[in-house]
Amino acid sequence: MRKVLMGNHALSWGATLSRVQVIAAYPITPQTQVVELLSEICADGTLDAKFIKVESEHSAMAACIGASATGARAFTATSAQGLALMHEMLHWAVGGRLPVVMGNINRAMAPPWTIWTEQNDSLSQRDTGWMQVYCQNNQEVLDSVIQAYKVSENQKVLLPTMIVLDAFVLSHTMEVVEIPEQEKVDEYLPPYNPPYKLDPKEPHAFGGLTGPDGYFELRYMIQEAMEEAKNVWKETGKEFGELFGREYGLIETYRVDDADFLIISSATIASTARVAVDVLRDKGVKAGLLRVRVFRPFPSEEVRDVVKGVKKAVVIDRNISFGASGIFYQEVKAALYNEEHKPPVFGIITGLGGRDVRVEDIVEMSEDVLKREKPESDIIWKGVRV
Repeated sequence: MRKVLMGNHALSWGATLSRVQVIAAYPITPQTQVVELLSEICADGTLDAKFIKVESEHSAMAACIGASATGARAFTATSAQGLALMHEMLHWAVGGRLPVVMGNINRAMAPPWTIWTEQNDSLSQRDTGWMQVYCQNNQEVLDSVIQAYKVSENQKVLLPTMIVLDAFVLSHTMEVVEIPEQEKVDEYLPPYNPPYKLDPKEPHAFGGLTGPDGYFELRYMIQEAMEEAKNVWKETGKEFGELFGREYGLIETYRVDDADFLIISSATIASTARVAVDVLRDKGVKAGLLRVRVFRPFPSEEVRDVVKGVKKAVVIDRNISFGASGIFYQEVKAALYNEEHKPPVFGIITGLGGRDVRVEDIVEMSEDVLKREKPESDIIWKGVRV
């Protein structure tokens, strides 16, 4: 079945097809439509789930944590300040090894008050232990929710996942989306059945006080699970492709086989960059694109494999780590640090606060970088007016 869906509703349908059992709902622009549609789907009986109306985002994640600990499949969604309010609970979900899935609509952080897109809200949570997937279109949003449960609930992983999409560029933009048949989704995603859960008939301790003799090892196990998750994402993405005709990986590439200049980006800017690559090719530049889809765990090996064949690369970030540089830029440089072949990598920051990034902007950025022999600083600002 095909429907014209906005990105927010693609999240809702992804949760519905995944047969989530508990939904914790708190509205915040530009996320509100996600839980609004889910409330209707629950009310009309399409989805048999407990819909919990909470008083804050902190409580929304707490409710998901409690539900997941009992063995239920839990879902919520948020944006910006709401995600920041959840911060404490995000750590509890990871430490409890609970496969909660959450949609986060990227919205720039206040003040000044804003509702437009930027990646700092999700990227400021990058060290909590949540897996993060950055989507470039509404079809990928829906598909990624289903895959996220498949990966998160894998016994080698058992970690929560954040599905991330740009505010308004995707959240409120309508696209034709293929909605898979429920029977096929059920075949791909079986019911969640954790090895340990809150059950009065089989008591266990959860989240209790742990001394230095055990805490270190528990953190080691989370990192090991993240490393395992890389292969699980690739395997489940391939399986998804075999069943539904759309395969996904940790990264996506475009025209990189003979490229000597590489554009690296994420989310919807990567979609725009794809067109910019074609424009640059028409101008005689052997350009290619690397889109980082899964940011946590970071696909270091895949990035190295693509970058090793180019002469120069530029990372376009819609975010900033104040006092340092763009965050994807930092990750790419770190992945390349110990490599023998390290082409010059330039870091561009643009599009903050929802500023539009057009094809001609990316072409101009690329041509600017191509004129430079090496980076003169870790940040090249594009589009700022001061």
